[in-house]
Amino acid sequence: MTNTVSLEQLRDELKAKSIEMGFAQCGITIPDMQMEKERLQQWLNEGYQGEMSYLENHFEKRLNPAELVPGTQRIICVRMDYLPPDTAPADTLADDSKAYLARYTLGRDYHKVMRKRLTQLGKWLEERTGELGYRAFVDSAPVMERPLAREAGLGWIGKHSLLLNRQAGSLFFLGELFIDLPLPIDPPYTEEHCGQCTACLDICPTRAFVGPYILDARRCISYLTIELNGSIPLELRPLMGNRIFGCDDCQLICPWNRFSTTTQEQDYQPRQKLDNSTLVSLFSWDEATFLSKTEGSAIRRTGHIGWLRNIAVALGNSRGGAEIDAALRTRLNHPSEIVQEHVSWALEQLAQRNGEAAQPLPIMDPRQQKRIQRY
Repeated sequence: MTNTVSLEQLRDELKAKSIEMGFAQCGITIPDMQMEKERLQQWLNEGYQGEMSYLENHFEKRLNPAELVPGTQRIICVRMDYLPPDTAPADTLADDSKAYLARYTLGRDYHKVMRKRLTQLGKWLEERTGELGYRAFVDSAPVMERPLAREAGLGWIGKHSLLLNRQAGSLFFLGELFIDLPLPIDPPYTEEHCGQCTACLDICPTRAFVGPYILDARRCISYLTIELNGSIPLELRPLMGNRIFGCDDCQLICPWNRFSTTTQEQDYQPRQKLDNSTLVSLFSWDEATFLSKTEGSAIRRTGHIGWLRNIAVALGNSRGGAEIDAALRTRLNHPSEIVQEHVSWALEQLAQRNGEAAQPLPIMDPRQQKRIQRY
């Protein structure tokens, strides 16, 4: 299959097959990210990556994906909606006794779901061509997913640094299939539809955005609850509210997510009632229970110690009460010094508020909360 017409036909069949397999959109681009070199280098120079040292590695491979997978001629970019229906994120965020987990983490680990699906797409393409070199990536390896998706025509990068699509918002996963076949490419998405809106920047609880399009990961709740291994900075703990694994605020407030589509993918439906669980109940999980209940889930990334650390902070930000006080005290002598430290902090926070009429600081402005009720 070498002539232009047959390659165009194959491209069209590939896109139709991707939709049939559950992807929401598919685009094709070339393996070249040189236009991101200055932006990436400056971001790294500022230290915004924090402890994510892996982002500093393989710099040239990020800019030249063909060095990552020799022979690559095209990159197929796909997106897949993940928002489960009826998870009521606004209600959970407003109830400080409940645990809030980023909506992409509620179901099965997306890495596994999408990589398997992309590999199947590669096998299908191999069957159609007779011989094909391909490799699937999902939020792994030194791959610049969002710029690649933009170049493949899937959307633009918003001020919150995530990919946005006019028909779907940003509540979707991205994945790539590197291939050694010169399929016709799609035009890059060159428009930008954020306008003067700064809702995503304004709502960030920890003020993690240095400015539009620039995230200081060291202040981001997703980084603090997932990537950070040690102690969460004292000044940021009270700002985290009840978010124990990731954060969706900058997406939930985005006007473009009015057009987001809930997923029908069973693998992305909530497991273990994690969309509506109390902090106390999750804090009671011992390590064996944690490993059992998070099997096949992205939540395992934080580990049991990180899990307890994060929940301790959320309990310290709650209204307190006898049940919460008792739960925290069960972990005061935990073998991990990290857990002990955050439990002690939580108890001190609650003690300082004990007897006060004032409620804890609101998680978000009431007007902002109203704007995310649509989910």
